[in-house]
Amino acid sequence: MARKTGRDIHGWLILDKPLGPSSTAMVSRVLRLFDGRKAGHGGTLDPLASGVLPIAFGKATSTIPYIMDATKRYRFTLSFGESRTTDDREGEVLARSDKRPSDEEIRAVLPALCGDVMQVPPVFSALRVGGQRAYDLARAGRPPDLPPRPARIDSITLIERPDADRAVFEVQSGKGVYMRSLARDIALACGTVGHISALRRTKCGPFDLSHAYEIEQLALDKSAETRDKAYALPVPLLDAATALVDIPALAVTEAEGKALICGQAVTLAHLEGDVPANMEDVPLWRVTVEGHVIGLCRAAEGRLRAVRMLENHLFFGEHDVDHC
Repeated sequence: MARKTGRDIHGWLILDKPLGPSSTAMVSRVLRLFDGRKAGHGGTLDPLASGVLPIAFGKATSTIPYIMDATKRYRFTLSFGESRTTDDREGEVLARSDKRPSDEEIRAVLPALCGDVMQVPPVFSALRVGGQRAYDLARAGRPPDLPPRPARIDSITLIERPDADRAVFEVQSGKGVYMRSLARDIALACGTVGHISALRRTKCGPFDLSHAYEIEQLALDKSAETRDKAYALPVPLLDAATALVDIPALAVTEAEGKALICGQAVTLAHLEGDVPANMEDVPLWRVTVEGHVIGLCRAAEGRLRAVRMLENHLFFGEHDVDHC
């Protein structure tokens, strides 16, 4: 999302998204509050979901793919007894069941739903089918038949049973996992039907609720700025490289760093620092110069090559980079 006007600001804001608005609407609102030119989010939350929504400004948007691929943690409430068109409480009832599984029955089905699995996405999702969004087709009365997709679910833990009709779970998962589909599948595996009635994301990559601000807090801080602080941000942004902290680090010299930024390969045998024995077995390296992250590189065929370099000149000046 970009605006023709506004400031060039760079970094991450972690928002505690409230129930109701879409993720895109929250990005638009935050972009105006910060008077920024460009922003995007690192993973959609449904309108009926709350929690950690990472928002990247400016050059931090180049690191969004690494947040999208990162491990995430959720807490959701599964309500037994009704399946719904949207697999959450917003949809219309499709089927009913009187069966309410015991805690033991629930825990018995969870291991089969973990690991690398094939998951059928919700019909009401943003997936494209023949150039159209699945949710648009579903709303038009033509719900698509979505094929199963690979998904990685690291763990599912039954946290509590408020009553016989509800169960609360904590889930850790990888990219592309739909919690609405998981809730639906847990209920079906227990011999009943169900849907998500509450969903909250508590962690997304390196970001969790301890980093998050509420939108009301940002708006209040913005309105409290004095004339002398008209250009101050409502809250400080996290550095763009914060999104990369889960990627293994590799220290290089200033000369090696400049070569990588300029698109030149560096021979692994000639790296001046300590070279790990498994360099080529690691998909990506977070390359640093004197503690400053300059980008991501891949080691292959005895050479280290740039994959994505951060253009925020954390270590080198504009003149150095523009005259490679």
